[in-house]
Amino acid sequence: MAAGEDRYILAIDLGTSGPKSALVTTTGEVVDHEFEENEVILLPDGGAEQRPDEWWKTILSTARRVLDKGLVPSHNIVAVCCSTQWSGTVPVDRDGKAVSNAIIWLDSRGTKYIRDMAGGIISVEGYDLFKLLKWLRLTAGIPSHSGKDPIAHILFLKNEHPDIYAQTYKFLEPKDYINLKLTGKFAASFDSIALHWLTDNRDLSRVDYNESLLKLAGVERDKFPELRRAVDVLGPIKKEIAKELGLREDVQVIMGTPDVQAAALGSGAVRDFEAHLYIGTSSWLTCHVPYKKTDIFHNMATLPSAMPDRYFIANEQETAGGCLNFLRDNILYHKDQLLQEEGRPDVYKIFDQIAEGVSPGSGKVIFTPWLYGERTPIEDHSVRSGIFNQSLSTTREHLIRAVLEGVAYNGRWLLGYVEKFIRRPLDPINMIGGGANSAVWCQIHADVFNRTIRQVKDPILANLRGAAFLAAVSLGYFHFEDIPGRIRIANTYHPNPENRKIYDELFAEFLNIYKQNRRIYARLNRS
Repeated sequence: MAAGEDRYILAIDLGTSGPKSALVTTTGEVVDHEFEENEVILLPDGGAEQRPDEWWKTILSTARRVLDKGLVPSHNIVAVCCSTQWSGTVPVDRDGKAVSNAIIWLDSRGTKYIRDMAGGIISVEGYDLFKLLKWLRLTAGIPSHSGKDPIAHILFLKNEHPDIYAQTYKFLEPKDYINLKLTGKFAASFDSIALHWLTDNRDLSRVDYNESLLKLAGVERDKFPELRRAVDVLGPIKKEIAKELGLREDVQVIMGTPDVQAAALGSGAVRDFEAHLYIGTSSWLTCHVPYKKTDIFHNMATLPSAMPDRYFIANEQETAGGCLNFLRDNILYHKDQLLQEEGRPDVYKIFDQIAEGVSPGSGKVIFTPWLYGERTPIEDHSVRSGIFNQSLSTTREHLIRAVLEGVAYNGRWLLGYVEKFIRRPLDPINMIGGGANSAVWCQIHADVFNRTIRQVKDPILANLRGAAFLAAVSLGYFHFEDIPGRIRIANTYHPNPENRKIYDELFAEFLNIYKQNRRIYARLNRS
């Protein structure tokens, strides 16, 4: 490389819907990217799986497509860095081959085994008091009763598929599986391993597995990979992969980070108490904090960030943008005897146009977005979605806007507890993810939250930017404190005071819907 030439990162973002591969400058400018869809396998018993070989195939396909365009000299690509969906489990053998499908973050089949492991005679919220205190002291969190954490996946396999458990050399997070395919090395990062609830996170400079937690979970230490920091260099890319992609053999693979942590970097909200709201298939609202803390009652805890020596508040809304997918695929364009036509490719833009023409509050129709249970601010795997207060005057237009508003109501519910957690208001909030492409949804969030929403430019590329920032810092091209100056804000949305009354009223009823119906959901969806 000649002096003064730009350097580039091959950034990979493996979301639930599929991977994006991009060329990104070391200062966070996305040159171009490609996407390919992956299948999600939903099983009737609460299972949610994907095929690891399909992940790898589509990652190579998207990477080849973006590289083959010749937009940058291949010899100027210095690193590969991944961000992926979090809280997943890939069992692999000694050769690095997956021995079953990946169990992803939506899977709840491990619920029973978490309850058995965590329960006891003297219990708090279903957790044995002494076990609870140990988890909180060491990890800041606890295995979720939802059964959706990796430790639940692993206990499910151990108890119901002992053949797979026995064949497994290492259990890997999705990111760490992709890194294995890139380098041949088994490793996890301090941040990616956190939701296993097996590591001592009190000192972020030396996070490691804790023997008492391993014993409590009933799993063996040698089933888990060695740990490194997210900014560490894992090693050079495998020669055969470099050749297939047309990269130099000395291109370095950075440990990388899961999607929540990458999004924080790519949103520009990296200083303590600066917030970002992500709206994708799922959603979260988070910020960095300078301390370790837990809110057991609302399923929030501080966990290791991608930035060394920093924590962030972990939380998640299970279905956000996924509610629009549901509306499109299961209701409006569901193929049956009534409808055979293909869905419009620009249907989300049409949703926006329709929603803009409906008065705020959707005629007081309320949608609850709990299509797959919920994690925060309440952990309730049995709660389900609904559309409330319809009448003969309710139209499809009302329903479309009500879905957008319902996701925002749940976000406001979470916002209240995050602000209590940090003891200060979050304002402004940077908004990213596919949902942030919608101007009307940004304004709805501003009005429902009563907070300023800043729409980050190219919001669906935030994770790719975050991965590239991490690689650039790792290789010395950049510093974390430089990130806010590199993020562009496309638009800023201020709360409309004229909508305050209707949204305060409907938000209060949104909460009442949960309180009045949670026992009904529990009876109907008992497992």
